[in-house]
Amino acid sequence: MDSAKASDELTALPEWRALAQHRDRLGDLELARLFEDDTRRAERLALEHDDLLLDYSKNLVTEETLGLLVALARARGVPARIADLFAGEHINASEDRPALHVALRAPAERTLEVAGSDVVSQAHGVLARMASFCEAVRSGAWLGYSGRRIRHVVNIGIGGSDLGPRMACRALAAYTDTDLQVHFVANIDADDLGGKLAGLDPAETLFVVCSKTFTTEETLANAHAARAWLLGSLADEGAVARHFVAASANLEAAGRFGIDPALCFEFWDWVGGRFSLASSVGLSLMLSIGPERFREMLAGMHSMDEHFRVAPLEANMPVLLGLLGAWYVGFYGVSSECVAPYSEALADFPAFLQQLEMESNGKRVSETGEPLAHQTGPVVWGQSGTRGQHAFFQMLHQGTRWVPCDFIGFARGHARVADHQDRLMANLFAQSEALAFGHTGSPEQSCPGNRPSNTLLAPLLTPRTLGQLVALYEHKVVVQAAVWGINAFDQWGVELGKQLAGRIRQEIEAGGVSEGQHDGSTRALIERYLAQRDPGD
Repeated sequence: MDSAKASDELTALPEWRALAQHRDRLGDLELARLFEDDTRRAERLALEHDDLLLDYSKNLVTEETLGLLVALARARGVPARIADLFAGEHINASEDRPALHVALRAPAERTLEVAGSDVVSQAHGVLARMASFCEAVRSGAWLGYSGRRIRHVVNIGIGGSDLGPRMACRALAAYTDTDLQVHFVANIDADDLGGKLAGLDPAETLFVVCSKTFTTEETLANAHAARAWLLGSLADEGAVARHFVAASANLEAAGRFGIDPALCFEFWDWVGGRFSLASSVGLSLMLSIGPERFREMLAGMHSMDEHFRVAPLEANMPVLLGLLGAWYVGFYGVSSECVAPYSEALADFPAFLQQLEMESNGKRVSETGEPLAHQTGPVVWGQSGTRGQHAFFQMLHQGTRWVPCDFIGFARGHARVADHQDRLMANLFAQSEALAFGHTGSPEQSCPGNRPSNTLLAPLLTPRTLGQLVALYEHKVVVQAAVWGINAFDQWGVELGKQLAGRIRQEIEAGGVSEGQHDGSTRALIERYLAQRDPGD
């Protein structure tokens, strides 16, 4: 297939052209008018599944828009992509493997064979080993090398091996064991590891090294530094096996590090890092909240998986979220979207979604490698409300560019402080209303409104609810990738910077820049660093 033809494949579709013509006919669609003309709009454009309610009525769409978007989804093979995902087909084409994160949270009685092996059974085998280990640590039956109880867990990872469990531990803090503190180290900046280790006692500290390949530079550098810190106190190589465990697909490399093979909790090449929270990457989370709560999170994920698998497209929550996002990117020129959870426990959720969505769908070529003429994944950003209201909501309300928003809120909070939950939720509802309908006043006070948003509501942030939210956005990624014609499960763009960093690091170690290897700016910056760095480095 020639690249010119491939690049126009989406926009040449009759379903795409129908949407483009429809967009022209809509003109300056007004949310206020849509609600005036249809008193049941909020009721009709809402969808409930399990704990989650999605209100998508404040979007710049009509019933015709939604029908045309669903038609586009069918034309782009979204139903087949969903079926392939759950069947274990090799939908990660560039790496020739399936993306089977859904198998990690399937019930034990399910089976799914890939290359002659039942991956559901494999996942539950690892889950059982994780549970046994976590119960031993949490109960005090598992002791450190000096015979003392583990009081601190330090998760060492990066990307999906950090963002998922870090986000979930904060989100589910109300369910944590207060006798066991969990910390996260991801940055190769020495201040990250050094700051976390300051004040910890090696005899009471357990490290969880999360790396699928057990070769990730940042993770291994931090792991080796932590190992040296431990041995500096305990002074016996045998201590490593009592204070280090691993979540990895490379059990051999973890063993060479000194980790007991029985404490290497496997995950597989069919689990992408940003989709790996339900795998052994979630070990630190399980240590924090316990195996039973972890299983509740898996059950929530599976509930959303089943909804995604069987619900019709027009009543399918991940499909609708994905199509609405694609509508704004493709027909309004939108380049970013905001996520505003009105829950401080979910403060890390926007950062988690940044990797999930932008590493998945930040692609400029099709699944078969041809350049694309249409836009793909937008920039994802956000912050917890109400803090975001005093940071960037000014731009959302009165800026020259508008940004679709997802609001996430809960009817109840875990902490009860005066009327704080009422105030919090009043702000959520007010912000979505103000964005949609605006305010007329003096030029500097006027807010134009007509700025779209979705609102997700649940009774309480529980492990099950969190599982549903994570799976919802995971599947949104799959839908948009199918529409845009890209592979959501590889990330080759991450590799170039790593390769260049390796070469530059060799030059730094040698104390000089190789002739002709860099542009003038990069060369000058390296030389400046060499002149100013700590002489002890």
